[in-house]
Amino acid sequence: MTPFGLRVRELRHHQRITLKKMAGDLQISAAYLSALEHGHRGRPSFSLVEQMCSYFNIIWEEAEELQRLAALSHPKVTLDTSGLSPTATEYANLLAREVRTLSEPRLKEMLSYLKKSAALK
Repeated sequence: MTPFGLRVRELRHHQRITLKKMAGDLQISAAYLSALEHGHRGRPSFSLVEQMCSYFNIIWEEAEELQRLAALSHPKVTLDTSGLSPTATEYANLLAREVRTLSEPRLKEMLSYLKKSAALK
């Protein structure tokens, strides 16, 4: 599951909307919506996220957060380290290989560190 998929599912459950109803209302297939929620499809288009914001009647910060989560929810990440240091390339390759073995607490710790680093820029 992706961060975007998890948030959409939370919004849907909070408003007691079935996956089938939401998919029909948005004129997308239930299979596609399910795949988005479970992280089996790439990130949704900007316009679909906007439709979802309207559908859930969310605005401002909450809508921006959903857009941010969509941008960070591509389940098949490609990382280009050309031009970076050998350390960066090694780190990226080890992370790709080992990410499935990391515990949730360790992943949260690493994510927190990266978020803090990104906020300093």
